[in-house]
Amino acid sequence: MYYIIMKSLVLAFALITAPTSGFAPIQINNFQKLSSIFATEANEEGIAAQLEATATEISNASQSKASPLPVNSASLPFLPRPQYLDGSLAGDVGFDPLNFAKSSSSLLNYREAEVKHARLAMLAAAGWPVSEVFDKKIAAAFNMAPVLDSSDRVPSLLNGGLGKISPAYWVGCLGVAAVIDIIGSLRSKAANDTYLPGDFGLRFGYPENEEGQKWMQTAEIKNGRLAMIAVVGFAIQEFVSKQGVVDETPLFFFPIVDTLHKYANSGYIQ
Repeated sequence: MYYIIMKSLVLAFALITAPTSGFAPIQINNFQKLSSIFATEANEEGIAAQLEATATEISNASQSKASPLPVNSASLPFLPRPQYLDGSLAGDVGFDPLNFAKSSSSLLNYREAEVKHARLAMLAAAGWPVSEVFDKKIAAAFNMAPVLDSSDRVPSLLNGGLGKISPAYWVGCLGVAAVIDIIGSLRSKAANDTYLPGDFGLRFGYPENEEGQKWMQTAEIKNGRLAMIAVVGFAIQEFVSKQGVVDETPLFFFPIVDTLHKYANSGYIQ
């Protein structure tokens, strides 16, 4: 709109100020000037667009600088925010009360370990109750001895029973873990500064935009942290109660009719 108005004003001024002889074929200086102005209009618009984009970037940068990081930790408001937890990592709530992260590189190493433990915990949190539901059924189908004990508890350090697991299983687990760790190390060295902790190159269902990626990373780390707490809770719960998790909360794992029938026969429902 700005360039249209300016163009109209220049044209009107040229027509008003030009003498009568200005329209003669041999005197075309004014029209040559107008043509030059119109010819450079596209370039001027491009320059204006660049200036506008630059101004937007400067404005965004000033806004980001105007919002400094909080002094105290978001998770522990009575403690100062750790130096290297600047919110750049997904799920960063400033939780490092013992100051394990002494540098940016050590912070990324701890995040790498956290992501790996979180993924393993999510698998364990799902596999623990599923094994208590289906272990005896699968063992009976293949004429094998179940690994659950008489109280339907899975083998663990607190429950015991780890001797029932074949050594080949542990060797396989260590081999898979070693391969995954080697792949992660190679990717981190190849990507250098662009490597994201825990990134193994899997992109199935992964968003393409930066906002969606940050959301997905935050969801993964938060669910992983919850799963790590859940697995510890499973182990302590079964050790204290001497009862399997699925037997203590059958409403989550068995049909509602069977659960109510079990409660009725146990005297919970009169």
